[in-house]
Amino acid sequence: MNASAVKSVAQEKYTSDTKKIVFIAGPDSHGKGEHEYNGGVTFLARKLKEALPETDTVVFHNGWPKDPAVLQKASTIILFCDGAEGHIIIPHLAEVESLMNNGTGFITLHFTMEVPKGKDADRFRDLAGGYFETNWSVNPFWTPQIKELPKHPVTNGVKPFAIRDEWYYHMRFVKDDKNITPILKVLPPDSTLSRPEGSHTNNVYVRASVLQNKEPQTIAWAYERPNGGRAFGFTGGHVHANWQNDSFRMLVLNAIVWTAKGKVPSKGVRTTTPDLKELELLTKPAK
Repeated sequence: MNASAVKSVAQEKYTSDTKKIVFIAGPDSHGKGEHEYNGGVTFLARKLKEALPETDTVVFHNGWPKDPAVLQKASTIILFCDGAEGHIIIPHLAEVESLMNNGTGFITLHFTMEVPKGKDADRFRDLAGGYFETNWSVNPFWTPQIKELPKHPVTNGVKPFAIRDEWYYHMRFVKDDKNITPILKVLPPDSTLSRPEGSHTNNVYVRASVLQNKEPQTIAWAYERPNGGRAFGFTGGHVHANWQNDSFRMLVLNAIVWTAKGKVPSKGVRTTTPDLKELELLTKPAK
């Protein structure tokens, strides 16, 4: 299916400081209620407009936009898609680098973070702050107990929470990580490393970090790139129903505003809690 763009605010007039927020979804994968990329970006765009109606939201479904011009003047780009081989960003890295070098923000959610190790991954990491590296990072389902949050604009209004998701951890961050701020950081339970050795499941490096050294793992972060642009990485997002959690949802919405260099409200980007029906309408058909 070709990429489609929906500009939800075409009839409104904007001031010069209106933020242009671009959402790009790859084709959905997995089963119903999982990896709902199209429904997920539609949902986030709607919620952002609910809280901040002056925002210019542009949504692309099922792939990268064909016309590069539509990304010009984007304040930030949210990418939600399958990673690994065939990642939709790889053919467009030069285009994205040009935007980011001029200050455009960047948000990566869940599987978006996996890029095959090599030069492309290094370029992606420099934009996002970190990425999922096979045979280094792992992807268990577990329930982090988020008890403390750092003081940062993306945590405005966010309360401690615990929610089960496929939270990746032991991510590969930029070599100079002084501009990385861990936002969600917790020591995973040993049970997250009970699976056999594998490219995504277990490895000697993560065992040393978690089982031996007891190092807390960063599962969401804010990154201020040396060129002045901002990025936010969020390793959850496998489970569509988790958008019901007010803190889970608010954290990502806050990050959208922050990476766009907007002012995050002191109480966070507050939106109504969706019911399951609202989320169900934004899922792929059951197979």
